Amino acid sequence: MAPALQSSGSGLASAPSQSLYRRYRPRSFKELVGQEAVAKTLENAISAGRIHHAYLFVGSRGTGKTSTAKILAACLNCIEGPTANPCGRCDRCLAIAHGSSLDVVELDAASHNSVDDVRALRETIAFAPTTSYRVYILDEAHMLSNAAWNALLKTLEEPPPRTVFVLATTEAQRVPPTVVDRCHRFDFRRPTVRQITELLLRVAAEEGIALDPEAALLLARRATGSFRDSLGLLEQVVTYAGQEVRAEDVLALLGGVSEESVAVLLEAIGNGEAARALAVVEELLGSGQDPQAVLEELEERGRELLVVCVLGEVPAELSLGEEADGRQLRLAQAVGEGRLLALLDRVGYAREAIRAGASPRTQLELAVVRAARGEGRDGGGRPQAVQSPGGHRKPAPTAPANGAVRPSPQKARPEGGLPSASAANEPPPKQAAANQPAAAGGTEEPGADRSAPLTLEKVVAQWPAAIERTRQTDLLLAGLLDGARPVGVEGETVTIGFPPGKRFARKKAEQPARLALLTTTLRGLLGTPITLAFAFDERLEDHQAGQEEEVIDLFFRELEAEELPAEGAE
Repeated sequence: MAPALQSSGSGLASAPSQSLYRRYRPRSFKELVGQEAVAKTLENAISAGRIHHAYLFVGSRGTGKTSTAKILAACLNCIEGPTANPCGRCDRCLAIAHGSSLDVVELDAASHNSVDDVRALRETIAFAPTTSYRVYILDEAHMLSNAAWNALLKTLEEPPPRTVFVLATTEAQRVPPTVVDRCHRFDFRRPTVRQITELLLRVAAEEGIALDPEAALLLARRATGSFRDSLGLLEQVVTYAGQEVRAEDVLALLGGVSEESVAVLLEAIGNGEAARALAVVEELLGSGQDPQAVLEELEERGRELLVVCVLGEVPAELSLGEEADGRQLRLAQAVGEGRLLALLDRVGYAREAIRAGASPRTQLELAVVRAARGEGRDGGGRPQAVQSPGGHRKPAPTAPANGAVRPSPQKARPEGGLPSASAANEPPPKQAAANQPAAAGGTEEPGADRSAPLTLEKVVAQWPAAIERTRQTDLLLAGLLDGARPVGVEGETVTIGFPPGKRFARKKAEQPARLALLTTTLRGLLGTPITLAFAFDERLEDHQAGQEEEVIDLFFRELEAEELPAEGAE
C-alpha cells in the first residue's frame, strides 16, 4: 500500500475508528510511491483505450497492489472517465474509496477459495454494471484451490463486456500458468528505507506529530518494505509516546538496536578492537537487548556496508540522504571489505549454532571477537584469516601453537581390524557428510592439551568419557551411540563409524541438537575445535556380533541357563 497525503481530518484523534494507512491510501496514480513504472503503464493504457480484461499484480505485502486496483477501478468508473486522473470527488469515486460501490467487488481468496465461491462469483458477472465497468479484485489469489481456478478459467479468458479482473498475490509461483498467460502481469517493487522514511515524516507533519528523523528511520527499517506496516507502527508509537516521538520511544516499545550502538560496534570490529566490541555487546545485552536481535541487526547493517564498500558508493536502494550516505560510506571504508566478510560469515555461523542448541549470548560474543580479529571460514567450515583494512593478514588463532594440524604417520594394523587407542590416523571412509557447527559453550577439560595434534588415539581414549557425559544429558543419544566409535581423524574432522545395520541410530544421532551436544562434549574433552562426520563401517558389524556373543555367554554363566532345542527338533 503506497499511501497518499490526503486526510479528511487533522490529528489522530479526529478519526479514531480509521487507521492511518486507510486514511492515507493513495487515490490516484500520481500519489503512488515507488511504483512509477506500473503507474505510467496503466495511465497510458487507459488514455489509449487499451484496457485489458485481466491484470495480475505481484509483490510483497504493503507495496500497493490493492490500492492500485482501486485506483484503476476509479479511473474506469469516474464520472469523467475512463480517465487516467479520476476526480476523487464524484459519487462514484467516493463510493469506491469507501468500499460501497456496487461495481467494485473485493474478494479475499484466502477465505473464498472453493468452487462454490467461484460459481457464486460467475453468477454475478452475468449482470451488467450500474456505471461503466465492473471490477473484480481478488486479493491473495494464490490461495484459490485448483478446482476453483479451473472453474474461473473460462470466465477469466472471455469475460462479459466492461468486466475487468484484478488478481493480487504475494506468491506468483502458485498461480497456474494458464491463468498467468491470460493476464497482464505487473511486479510491484518493495520501497526503499528512504522512501518509507520520507513518507513517515510527511504523514507525521500532516498529523501534527513531532517525529524525530532517527525515529522515522527506525520505523522504516522495522517495516521491512511495507508502507502499511510503517504507518501502523507509527500509529502504535504515537499511542505510546504521544505527539512527540523520539528514537528512544521506538526502541522502548518495539525493541531493536539503535543506529549509534551498531555504528560503534562496527567501528570497533573494523579497528580490530575485540575488547571494545565486547564492551559494546555487554552494554547492549545489559540494557535488555536480545542476542539474536543484535545478530540480526549486525547481519543487516553488515550486508549494507559490504555493498557500499564493494561499489564504492551508496546505491539508490540504500540511500538515506546526502548526509546519512556520507556517514555510511565513511563507516564502510573504515571497517573494510575483509572485516565485513568475516563479520557476515561469523554471524551466519553463529545463527547456525544457535539453531543447533548453542547459547545465543556466547555465539554473539564469539562472532564479534572473531570478526574483530579478522577470522572468516574457508569452504570446509574452518576458521581462516582475512585481510584487514590496512592490507595486513592476521592468522586465525584456531590452529595449535606449534603449527598446523597434520595427521601423524600411519601404522600397520591387522587386516580387517578395528581402530584402537594404538592405531594411527587414517583418512575417513567415503561418507555422507554430517558436518555441523561446533556448538560453543562446551566445558574444556583442565588437563586438555591444546598444543598436541588431534589424533585418532586421542579421540578413542576420550570416547568412553564422552558417552558417559552424553548419557547424563541425553540418555537416548547415548543409546544411539552404542556400537559406534571413532574410526578416523583428518584435520579437525572426526569420523564416527556406525555398524551398517544401525541406519536408524545414525539418522537419529545426526539430528542437529544431538549432533551439537556430542560435538560440544568431545570438544571439551579434547580441548580443540572439531567437526563431526558420521559414516557406516563394515568392520564394526563383526565387532558388534562379538559383543552380542559375549553378552549371551555371560547370561548362560551367571544364570546357569540352558539352550532350548528349536521347535520341532527331536
